Parts: sequence; structure tokens; C-alpha cells
Amino acid sequence: MSKPCLIIALLLAFSPGEAEPVHRLAAKEYESTLSFWEEKHSEILKVDRIGESREGMGIFLLKITDPDSPAETKQHSLVTALHGGPERSGTTACMHVIEWLLSDAEDAKLTRENQELWIIPIINPYAYFETDRFGNSLKIDPYTGGGVSNWDLKTMTFKPIDRAPEMAAFLKVVDEFQPEAHIDLHGTGLQEYSEDQLGKRQRYQGQIMTEITGSAYSNYVLRPWDWRITEAMIKAGEDAGYPSDRFEADAQQLLYGPGLEAIVGQHWRGRPQFYSAQYGSIKYHTVIAALEVAWEESGVARTKGWLNFGNTIPDGENVAGYPVDRMKAFVGHFVTTSGKNAAERRKSRAQLWQCQSSFSQAFIYPQTDGRSLYAVATNAAAREKLDSDNEKFLTNIADHPSMNSEAIREFIESGPEIKMAVEAGKESEVFSTAERNAVEHGIGFRLRIPYRDAQIDSIALNGTPLEYATMNGYQSFQGNGFTQVQVSLDEEAAMKSDGLFVVTLSYTPTVKRKIGWTPPAEVLEKLKEK
Repeated sequence: MSKPCLIIALLLAFSPGEAEPVHRLAAKEYESTLSFWEEKHSEILKVDRIGESREGMGIFLLKITDPDSPAETKQHSLVTALHGGPERSGTTACMHVIEWLLSDAEDAKLTRENQELWIIPIINPYAYFETDRFGNSLKIDPYTGGGVSNWDLKTMTFKPIDRAPEMAAFLKVVDEFQPEAHIDLHGTGLQEYSEDQLGKRQRYQGQIMTEITGSAYSNYVLRPWDWRITEAMIKAGEDAGYPSDRFEADAQQLLYGPGLEAIVGQHWRGRPQFYSAQYGSIKYHTVIAALEVAWEESGVARTKGWLNFGNTIPDGENVAGYPVDRMKAFVGHFVTTSGKNAAERRKSRAQLWQCQSSFSQAFIYPQTDGRSLYAVATNAAAREKLDSDNEKFLTNIADHPSMNSEAIREFIESGPEIKMAVEAGKESEVFSTAERNAVEHGIGFRLRIPYRDAQIDSIALNGTPLEYATMNGYQSFQGNGFTQVQVSLDEEAAMKSDGLFVVTLSYTPTVKRKIGWTPPAEVLEKLKEK
């Protein structure tokens, strides 16, 4: 066969009118499969009907975990296919992921031991089984939520909730579960067909798309904050034979932002938006991601890469799980969660995250080798104590009941720093902290020493020395090239500080680094001659 004939033959073979169709999942098949799985795997799977469409079609949630593994040690991971409807392979990939999670595969068993998984394969049954459009019968898309105008961001409520039972079901799940991680599966579908083109068209064997990992093409905010998670998913896909597009990296473009309309062509096509999947991130500091799935096997491989991140200890941490512990940051200093297990840290995370915007922070400046001071104020009275002037700060804390102010004065005056760098907090515009105790589930602090294997000489909280301990003390470990220092306080210890926390740290670097530059000796000699 000649080359032109071969090309024509291939094109005909993959014509959507003649190509082999993909099985179209029907509502009865879907619900029967859920019942079959629940009966067959009753020890590890529970299926809940969490709502229904306006037409009475059921919305189902699958809960999968190992009951013999303690619940308090488990991370919570949510898997959804919010763009189901025309993007059918997101849902079918979800079904393959469920089959793997219910299997005896070693990685599936490990994930069930370490995590509790809640999965919503079809959030919009009306769209998936009836219309192949994105919206429900009132045109509300559970994935986008209809845009930011449908939200009251001050209270994080979805305004047309009575018109979107799908949204009500999804938001209730997130509020109950408060997941550490949420991955949303998208994929190939029929949305590009207009209503008059759709007819009886369906997916066909050979219909694919460019697979992308981590984010959404339309909304670059919908992605993990840690690019290493994205790379772990991409590698898992590549190991299985499936490459991924890396968005703005592959396009070699900067991200777009407000005010750049005149040079829009030099920026990547994605825009900062607010979609439903970001709800958990805003309310509970949930790490989020999206996948575009052409081949379900690829979706499973990359979802495994995502879930495995929750089974491992990330670089820069000392406990296994998704990196969701840092509540507020100020130039390498962090407010963190606190707790002896995942359940305790989850309570701490939900509480601190909703209050953190009101926290004020400070550190001594300029930063100096061998020394670090990090101060955090979590209420209005404590915020008044912080001041950029060292002497004013010391005067403000002199009568504070939880402070050994003389020890803090001695630390500050023993160094060359000239001031305090202060970042003022303010009452949150999203979550009010009125009549709310921000540290009722404890609080933690992370300081990073920019040397490996640094020797910690002394560390104190509010002027009182800390012992090496998991709780109400400090721990140190290596990560990301730093010696990481973690201070964790339970509720009782946190309450004693009356909202003001001052961590002082003295250390000895393992190497002597010199800074500055001196001109060549010849130059200096010539200058002397002049």
C-alpha cells in the first residue's frame, strides 16, 4: 500500500462515524456496580447517597479505608470528577481508581492503611446520563460553580444553593471531611459538539486529548502549591508510558495577571479564577490538583502518584502525609499546625487556617548567622505588643504574664540586629475571628537554619528553655538543605501564652561562610600608589 493510501486508511479507521465506540455507562449500570462493590468489599467500602439531582437521580459517595488501621492516624483524601457530564473519562478513570483501591495490590493496601478516601465519581448525574452538557437542569456547573459571582467569599457560601443540589452535596462532603488532599479528574468528552451536532455521538476508540497534570487550562490557580507533587504525578504517568503537558512551562510563557491586557499575547492562556474545587483550599488549607485524562490507565497511574505522596514523608517534613501543615509564612518563618497524629493536626489546621490572616508576625532584622527570633501574635491585644523598634517591643512585653522578658531582652541585646521586621495581621475578611480562640487546638512554629547539621545551642519559648520533645518542646531534622526546627504546643500550653509567642534560637553553623568581595590585589596596590 502506498504512503498516501495508508494515511487515508488510517484516517478512515479513526473516523468518529465509523470507529469502535466506547461503552457508555448507564445510570442502572453505575448504581448496580456501586451496590456490587459494596457487597463484595463490605469491610473496606461504604457507599452513601449524599443527595440527588432536581430530577431525583442519586448522587453517591464511596468511602474506602482499612478499618484495622487507626482512624486518627489517617490523612483524608478526596477524589472527584466534578466536570463529569461531557468529560466522561474523568468519571471512568475514577471507576478504574476505585477498582485499584479495592484490590489486593500492595500500593492500594498501603494507601488504605494510611488514608481514608472519599470518592464522588459522578456529582452531576443529570449531565452525565442525560445531556452531556456541563450544567444541571438549571445550567449550573458544579465544576466552575458559575464563577465567583455565585459566591459570597466573606462567608464562603454558594448563593444559588437552592438551584444546585449537586453543589450542596459536594460542599457538605468537604465540610464534613476537611480533606488534606483533593484531586479532581477531567478528561475527553463531548462538550465541543453543539446541541445540533451531538445527536447520538459518543466517545470512540482512538479519541484522545493532550493529557495535562496538576492544574486546569482555564484556571492556573487550581493546582498544588508544591510543584514537587505535580512532578511526582507526572513521573508516575511517564513510568506507565504516558507523558504530560506542563502548562506555562511547556508554552514558555509567564502567568497572566490583572493589568497586563496590553501584552496578553506574551502570557499563558490560563486565568486566575475561583472554582468549586478551591473551596477546600480556602476553608481548610486542602492541597488541590486536577488531571486531564485521555486514557484511564494514565489517570490511574497519575492518581497513584498523587495518593502515594500522602503515604510518604515529603522533603522538609518529619511526618508522613500531604504538605498542609504551614498556616502562615513570613520570609522563611512559619506558623504551623500542631498535634500528635493526623486527626489532631487536622483540627489544628482547620482552626488556624481560618484565623491566620489576623495573626501578626515579626523577626529580628537584619538576619544574622547563629541567631533567630520569631514572634507571632494571634489576637488583638497581642498584636499591639509587636513593634519594629527593639526597645519598644521589649518595653511592651515587660509586664506580659507569660514572658520571661529579661531573657528575651538579653537575647536581643546580645546581637547586632537593629530592628524587628513586622508583618501586621488584620481581621479576616473571609472568616471572622470574633469570639473564636485561634489556638484552641494548639499551634506550632517552624524556623529554618540555612545550614545542614547545625548545632542547636539553645531554644526558648517566651524566654523559657524548651526540651527536645514531640509536643510542648522542639524537634530538629534535615530537609531541603536546612536544619528544620519545629516547635509544637498543645492547647493547654498554647493558651498560657495569651496570644503572644516568641521563639528565640541560638545555633552554631557546621561551616564558616564568608560574605563580601575584595578587588584584586593589583587594583588595591594601584589605588595605594595614588
